[in-house]
Amino acid sequence: MLVSPKIFYRNCYGKYAIAAVNVFTMEQVHGLFRAGQKANAPFIVQMTPVARNYAHPEMLLAMISAAAKIYPRATYAIHLDHGTEAHVFDAIASNQFNSVMIDASHDHFETNVQRTKAVVEKAHKYNVVVEAELGVLSGVEDDVSVDEKHAKYTQPEEVVEFVNRTQCDSLAVAVGTSHGAYKFSGGQGIQFEILKEIQNRIPNFPIVLHGGSAVNIAEIDRINKSGGQLKAGAAGVDSNEIVKSIEYGVCKINIATDTRLLWTRVHREFFQDSPDLFDPIIPGQTYIEEQEKFMLEKFDLLGATGKASQIKSLKTI
Repeated sequence: MLVSPKIFYRNCYGKYAIAAVNVFTMEQVHGLFRAGQKANAPFIVQMTPVARNYAHPEMLLAMISAAAKIYPRATYAIHLDHGTEAHVFDAIASNQFNSVMIDASHDHFETNVQRTKAVVEKAHKYNVVVEAELGVLSGVEDDVSVDEKHAKYTQPEEVVEFVNRTQCDSLAVAVGTSHGAYKFSGGQGIQFEILKEIQNRIPNFPIVLHGGSAVNIAEIDRINKSGGQLKAGAAGVDSNEIVKSIEYGVCKINIATDTRLLWTRVHREFFQDSPDLFDPIIPGQTYIEEQEKFMLEKFDLLGATGKASQIKSLKTI
């Protein structure tokens, strides 16, 4: 069941959060949809421009469409993550996305407003919701790379003007998380005082947390024991902080790094433990099962397990 994120956010605000999971491969799509159906949890399946370039948007969308038939009780939205105008307008024209993100966060405030506003005006004509970003996250993921010294927290005094002028439907904020596996090398964690002030200024408005992966150290250790060379110091978002952020209006948690680490661990262990085997189906099936297990745990953490039934009782838009 394809549902607008607006419905998700209206139902979850302050109570639970929606997992928004980046996908690149068939195995990731299977694992995500299987877990969503089993947990009766709403979720957002999202793709980045890099994923579209890798697999081709038609291939990714076809896999998602097939998964919706294979797992008919899954309740989901389809989102374009970190798009430029070219990516966003192509996604809107495809008539298959019901959510897009325009990432103009690296621009000056006024330019960000104008670019976001133009996308919103186009998207809303096609009933597509728009996520914008204010503030700059550090880290590296896909082709997004921002040096730590250029990272900038979202300024709470700017959010009201930004939301009012752009009419965006949700807002990704920079409150301490970052992209990639090295989110909190300084140990600072989520800046809840900023998050609280943002919520006070735009109450009941859906906030998005990018860089929401936990980066399980046990996964890092298993990867390195199987021949990996991931650097020490990898650190993700503490689960307690993720849960706490929900009460401050965070409705959508982006997850990408964790599923990549999972893919790496499964395949490194397979090639190390079974050097005589070469069938891609074996690690592929293991990855689907591990992705499913991971997502079931994530739905529980976010409080989303069982909430899809509530969504289905609402009128979709």
